[in-house]
Amino acid sequence: MVRDLFIHLHNPKSFIMNPKPMLTLSQVMEKLRQKGITDEIIMNEEKQFVIHSTSKAYKAEELKIIRTYRFEGASDPADNVALYLVEDLYGNKAMIIDSYGADSNYDGREFDEFIKSLPTEEKEEYDF
Repeated sequence: MVRDLFIHLHNPKSFIMNPKPMLTLSQVMEKLRQKGITDEIIMNEEKQFVIHSTSKAYKAEELKIIRTYRFEGASDPADNVALYLVEDLYGNKAMIIDSYGADSNYDGREFDEFIKSLPTEEKEEYDF
């Protein structure tokens, strides 16, 4: 009952008698891959946000978050991961993946500031 109330208060659309099963990071990534989303944006050593396999760099004003997924390790807080699904000005989509909590993938404040500066426009089609 308390869990159902928590779900209802934080996402009224999710309040149903049989909530969706929780997916793992790899399951969400596979669903995104099936939709053609395979690019990952990383912060490089120069603190630029680039598509991992290219030199395409993004500024915060060129991206928006269209879905956020959080995964928590059952026994180890170091297993906490966030996957941000982002869309650029041209409709191209990519993932930004980061451990959160005490053990971020990135040192310094630049990564957190970048993510916090992105506007959010959640899209239901990515609610797996």
